[in-house]
Amino acid sequence: MDGGRRHLNGVKTAALFGVMWAVLLGIGGLVSSGTGSGAFIWVFALIGVGTTFYSYWNSDKLAIRAMGARPVSEAEAPVMYRIVRELSTTARQPMPRLYVSPTVQPNAFATGRNPRNAAVCCTAGILQILDARELRGVLGHELMHVYNRDILTSSVAAAIAGLITSAAQFLLFFGGGRDRGGNPLAMIATALLAPIAASLIQLAISRTREFDADEDGAQLTGDPMALASALAKLERGTAAAPLRPEPRLEDVSHMMIANPFRGRGMTKLFATHPPMAERIARLERMAGYR
Repeated sequence: MDGGRRHLNGVKTAALFGVMWAVLLGIGGLVSSGTGSGAFIWVFALIGVGTTFYSYWNSDKLAIRAMGARPVSEAEAPVMYRIVRELSTTARQPMPRLYVSPTVQPNAFATGRNPRNAAVCCTAGILQILDARELRGVLGHELMHVYNRDILTSSVAAAIAGLITSAAQFLLFFGGGRDRGGNPLAMIATALLAPIAASLIQLAISRTREFDADEDGAQLTGDPMALASALAKLERGTAAAPLRPEPRLEDVSHMMIANPFRGRGMTKLFATHPPMAERIARLERMAGYR
């Protein structure tokens, strides 16, 4: 990935975080003015920090458990081991733990708080439909999520979004009104719209990180078209066998290389992944096809 594009994506992520903090500070100010005390926002902040640390520190265990994955030996998955060992060596990073989920939907994800505590998981479905070259493209993408510290980025974004939602709910039910000089209608509107805004910003951050992992992973493998070919197959495969949205899967869906759920209509607005067509087009431009 070229330095200019990396810088642009980094600025975009930072700007999105800035907007989230602005929303949080704004709603925190309303809570303080509505209740006459700023103590509540600090309570929410402490809870947010605690949950962020727990989810970040245990991200590998939570994701592996959600997908029902099991560790595999090199004898069981020789191609996967060979590819990951080669790419890890190229990146001068430690070898992550490897897992396979029995899920028939083709998908993959990487998780872990740092490269020394990383795990890469492929579903049984993805191992069946991709050839070795395409699998290498996917694994390069997943390793770059770890090397770019995207688990930390997504954990912080989720925590801020959750904090905004909690503060908004508190504002809606206990924020006070005219007796404290507040505008009840403005407070209600803020309480309803702020969580939606926070979720959209969180998803925008997730989509930005997916573009980065695509491009950085393609640089690591030196083969953008391998990932492009894999993404085309994954789009068809996930559409043919979408996963049922459940809390345990929704919590880890942003880590997967392809959106595991059926995305139609308005649900695309709240997608954790950018459109496959756009991802493939970017990779084709990297390869000089466009």
